[in-house]
Amino acid sequence: MDSVAHRERFAAAMTAITGKLPFGLSRVVAPNVVGYLLINLCTFLLDLALLAVFHGGLKLPLPLAVTLSYGSAGAVSYIANRVLNFRSHGPLGRQVPLYVVIMASNYFIFVLGLTNVLAAVGVFYELARVIAACCEGVYLYCCMRWLIFRDTARPATAAELAGAAEQAGAAGQAGATERAGATEQAGATGPTAAPESSRRASAGRPER
Repeated sequence: MDSVAHRERFAAAMTAITGKLPFGLSRVVAPNVVGYLLINLCTFLLDLALLAVFHGGLKLPLPLAVTLSYGSAGAVSYIANRVLNFRSHGPLGRQVPLYVVIMASNYFIFVLGLTNVLAAVGVFYELARVIAACCEGVYLYCCMRWLIFRDTARPATAAELAGAAEQAGAAGQAGATERAGATEQAGATGPTAAPESSRRASAGRPER
């Protein structure tokens, strides 16, 4: 129950944030895009912190430090996106191997490749990691949305969710009005029905 409540609260928070986006973005941006950005921002900060520990503190080679920090942050990202953001119930046996393949391709293309290329030309390694993260963010969202968590329904935009809520409220108000009208009608016909039944009962009794 706690897990379901956490999911619902996270979804409600992302929907509320999406609904406040300016310039009409709330009509085109899905709440899970905002959720993805929030989750991966946190995991990216975790990635940077671990990278600073492994490479800056423990003096591990940059490729090894990037691999360890990236792998740890990637595992956290998968769990959080599956449980909270996309709320997927797809089989782990299909999702996990696919996620590993996608993360590996992302790792070689952006994380290891682009980070080391930028560091080799003189860019500070943490700044190089930030630039690579901007590229991998778009790539990973597309893969998560349409490949890994494709069992989830098409995400509704905040505008669609708000419209559904308004329709539900209008339907509830109409139902309440109908019930009130039926109650008033029953109250109006009740007093006349009772005398009629009394007259019939009187007519059926034999005279003494």
